[in-house]
Amino acid sequence: MRRRIFGSAATAVTLGLLTPLAGCGSSTDGGAGDGGTLRLVAAEYGDSAATSSKSYWDKVTTDFTAAHPGIKVEVQLLPWTDIDREVSRMVKSGKAPDMALMGAYSDFAAQGKLYSADELLSVTAEANFLQPLAEAGSVGNTLYGLPFVASSRLLFYNEGLFSKAGVSAPRTWSELKSAAKALKDKGVKFPYAMPLGPEEAHAEAMIWELSNGGGYADSSGNYSLASDQNIQTFRWIKDNLVTPGLVGPTPPAQLNRADAFAAFTRGEVGMLNGYPSLAHEARAKGISVGTVAMPVSDSLGSGEVTPTVGVADWMMAFKQHGHRTEIGTFLDFVYQDKNLSEFADRYHLLPSTVSASRTPSGGGIDNNDQQFLTALRGAQLYPVNDPDWVTVSDTIKRNIGRAVEPSGDPKAVLEDIASKANDAGKKH
Repeated sequence: MRRRIFGSAATAVTLGLLTPLAGCGSSTDGGAGDGGTLRLVAAEYGDSAATSSKSYWDKVTTDFTAAHPGIKVEVQLLPWTDIDREVSRMVKSGKAPDMALMGAYSDFAAQGKLYSADELLSVTAEANFLQPLAEAGSVGNTLYGLPFVASSRLLFYNEGLFSKAGVSAPRTWSELKSAAKALKDKGVKFPYAMPLGPEEAHAEAMIWELSNGGGYADSSGNYSLASDQNIQTFRWIKDNLVTPGLVGPTPPAQLNRADAFAAFTRGEVGMLNGYPSLAHEARAKGISVGTVAMPVSDSLGSGEVTPTVGVADWMMAFKQHGHRTEIGTFLDFVYQDKNLSEFADRYHLLPSTVSASRTPSGGGIDNNDQQFLTALRGAQLYPVNDPDWVTVSDTIKRNIGRAVEPSGDPKAVLEDIASKANDAGKKH
């Protein structure tokens, strides 16, 4: 598939970083209200009433209106499972919100529906975004998706289980396999938990592909879903982890991220790929957590540094109601270090700006999260600036697990995914 999908670097969003609530906030539809009222539709990041994003947005909007009495902001919270569909419906019906905070922006940008960052923010504010995030939020050289919060992935391991098995943190695939075998011999339920189920298989797949010099794109920024490196990656996983029974009782194609994370916090998992909030949750339950960069393939060697996967969620501003000045004023307020950091810290995520992520005291970065920030600076994000990515990622999520099934053929599965991605591209 020879279609350029990336900008100057191969940057690659999840459709949500955290488990969603069933719903929260107003159920009203439509765009901005009377005169000086802006409407923001935002994803709900909490997983209970106690952790709901409502209290954050209530405080921010109250403080903002106190500082700018002529502008009010109404916030509607939607669960991650619904927000992409609902915002798309609002836009199609001519009732776009003024702003949305969600997992995908490029389709709206391609339709000419969004304000660009330079129409909303000062030059200083626009330049403050972390570079990998700014690249992923840009179509061509124009920033449309304003990164809000982000995360990166590292390999987590249960230090207690590792100690009992007499193994140390792996640096290569062969060391990972040896550690998994030792963990299995000690009765660990999931020596390596591999969530290739439909919830978020595209993240696990990309992590492994990058660690073998592959990924979703080639050096020119074109999709390379069925590259030789990617095929080799899934053959190795199938032959060395799945077939020997080192991934636990649940087949990877049926194991979702949330279930794998829950098993880790129960002490049933030796190793898995995770992000900051999981480390906090596991430690709160008494699990001693170690984190390292994803081990690399033996063909690359333990000294090789490969990118990790970065993920981000995006703020976007719709042109429909013409409230450019008011939106820009509100976004300048939201992206102040104290406000952005408060949200990121609440959910153990990383703020998207250089200034807010600079120091623990100034930016709300937990010392334990600093390594995730370091990884994020050199991470690859999903190709969210490609309008087809939502379709392509869904194809990956629903099919990649078949590549490591006992009867699966990694080459055939990856070529089928690549073919479906190519078909999606032909529609644009």
